Amino acid sequence: MTVFSDLVPVFRIFDVAKALEFYRDFLGMTVDWEHRFEPTLPLYMEVERDGLVLHLSEHYGDSLPGSTIRVKVEGLADFHAELTGKQYGYLRPGLERDDDDLELTLLDPFGNKLRLYEPLKD
Repeated sequence: MTVFSDLVPVFRIFDVAKALEFYRDFLGMTVDWEHRFEPTLPLYMEVERDGLVLHLSEHYGDSLPGSTIRVKVEGLADFHAELTGKQYGYLRPGLERDDDDLELTLLDPFGNKLRLYEPLKD
């Protein structure tokens, strides 16, 4: 029997400072580790918050800019309120509600989307 676990999406980034401003400062993620083969080569790093783990890569071919992931979240309205309170100058995301889900779409500086959703019914 095959068992899969620990899905870790990889997002392409082009500017480390902008990536840190978005993922660390705005979303409140922690940088777990960073790797470069040499100081002048592209960065590959892991960021994490409350169980969501992402890899961010400057390496050509690791991922296409404009990728999208969809993540199930508990406490989405509270997270939205936290983000709104930060007054981030490049994104003012709104909550969307349909019959089944509450959803928050976050667009990073590189065109990648994080679609966070919380089911309204179980």
